[in-house]
Amino acid sequence: MALMDFVKKQFIDIIHWTEETDGVLAYRFPMQDFEIQNGAELTVRDTQQAMFVDEGKIADVFGPGRFKLTTQTLPVLTYLKNWDKLFESPFKSDVYFFSTRIQLDRKWGTPNPITIRDKDFGMVRLRAFGIYSYRILDPKLFYQQISGTRASYTTEELEGQLRNTIVSGISDIFGESGVPFIDMAGNQEEFGRALKAKLEPVFTNFGLGLETLMVQNVSLPEELQKALDDRIGVNIMGGMQGYTQYQVANAIPLAAQNEGGLAGLGAGVGVGFGVGQQVAQALGQSLNPAQNVAQPAAAVSSDDVMATLEKLHGLMTKGIISSEEFEAKKADLLKKLT
Repeated sequence: MALMDFVKKQFIDIIHWTEETDGVLAYRFPMQDFEIQNGAELTVRDTQQAMFVDEGKIADVFGPGRFKLTTQTLPVLTYLKNWDKLFESPFKSDVYFFSTRIQLDRKWGTPNPITIRDKDFGMVRLRAFGIYSYRILDPKLFYQQISGTRASYTTEELEGQLRNTIVSGISDIFGESGVPFIDMAGNQEEFGRALKAKLEPVFTNFGLGLETLMVQNVSLPEELQKALDDRIGVNIMGGMQGYTQYQVANAIPLAAQNEGGLAGLGAGVGVGFGVGQQVAQALGQSLNPAQNVAQPAAAVSSDDVMATLEKLHGLMTKGIISSEEFEAKKADLLKKLT
């Protein structure tokens, strides 16, 4: 019976891994009902490492090359098995291969906005995304911390852990740096270097090396981005007064198309002007930049009133305001002369 069992055994002469499938980080050589022949050949290709594990204990690790398996080439395994002589019979051991190629174009991003305190905007929510690359540097540590005794371990299985690790690092950097959003968005390369430096120790604990990390975009949610665009517009227009005049001028044609005509202009521009004297003053300033200096109502001169009346009359002639609206505004302006 023992002789029949020996005959049924299959012996391995060559151990190697060709990496037929992309994305495999760790691969266990199939050993069920197999034993390794004394003097068998181990081939480890470039960008690979091989590791022998005996009864759960890590033994010898091999880099790229071709090796004849003997007690000389397997010193740790020889010690674990207590071979005091050259072994002449086949032996059992688990063999794991690890791909040390750089895993390129791995994508990361914030699934939800990260809330931080910004110097310029107060509490804001930021988004960021980019790419990174990594490789296995320490097969022993990767085996102990990540892959274990699995028949294979892939990049997809590791992706979620690494991506969440990066996002956590971003949250810390946003909070610790105190750099305003505007500066951060304008220096993405420097931000990427800082993030990489922070995350490298975390990857090292997994037996990995973080090769590159790039920040491709840092942005605000849509509603906050619109508010930022409005603020930029105010600065470009020379401050709030210039921006107000710009909105008034743009709102006049729209107000003329709506029911109520110019009477709805104050709400349309959204800048707090009333329908009466304040609209007329803003309109006069937007059409005549030379009069952009705000003055108290009592200081309105007859020339100013007449100039504004002429402009309002022109708007009435073009149909932008009604005759009733013109008469009402004229009455308000004439009261300033009495």
